[in-house]
Amino acid sequence: MVRPALLLALPLMLAACGKKDEPVPVNDSELGNIADPAVTSALHEQIMVDPQLTQMANKDALRPPPQPYSAMVPSDAIAANRDKIDTSGLMKAPPAVAAGKDCPQCAAARDSITLDGLASRQKNARTRQCASTLNYSARWATRLPADLPLFPQARMIEAAGNQGGTCSLRVVTFSTAQPMELLLDWYYTKAKRGGYTAEHQVDGKQHILGGTRVRDDGAYVLFMTSRSDGGTDIDMIANNGS
Repeated sequence: MVRPALLLALPLMLAACGKKDEPVPVNDSELGNIADPAVTSALHEQIMVDPQLTQMANKDALRPPPQPYSAMVPSDAIAANRDKIDTSGLMKAPPAVAAGKDCPQCAAARDSITLDGLASRQKNARTRQCASTLNYSARWATRLPADLPLFPQARMIEAAGNQGGTCSLRVVTFSTAQPMELLLDWYYTKAKRGGYTAEHQVDGKQHILGGTRVRDDGAYVLFMTSRSDGGTDIDMIANNGS
């Protein structure tokens, strides 16, 4: 006589034997319990991001950035730029003359994406020769010629320079909230009082003020462009920095 308990157990035993080679399903929660604790912890941790490095992301991409990377302005450069803008005794810059085709600096200002590229296409031979050894650092903005300093309260964007042998080149990109007319008069006055010549040209919307000084083969050129907010963007090159 077959006991009732055995009759009930027999179908269950047969079902288990018939499926002994089939894989046993495992859910994700069970996998998580047997995973490496260190891996599991790392996967669930919050990703850490350094906000100071995100601006330099993708720096090795083949496509170049729209403009050169700019260094942070050091504290001493900021301090040197807190002087008041003294407009007393300023001389009026001469009216602009159309640059025409005989203006290699104009094309250089339009086409160059780096400061050394801009300097290498200037008329002055000494400036061109020294352009290949420029070093980028914001501190060069504080070592412009004493006669042609950085405009007061200007915001320095990028700077490069070198010092050694016959080279004392400075190339600085900066901006100011002041209108271009003031910049032209201010630098024209500085140049004339420093013994430089001063020629004012215009190429489209860009104004160029440049000149030379015979006694030391000094040369400078400024490329100025008005902004829509009334301020001015400037690229400045001088080959006799301090």
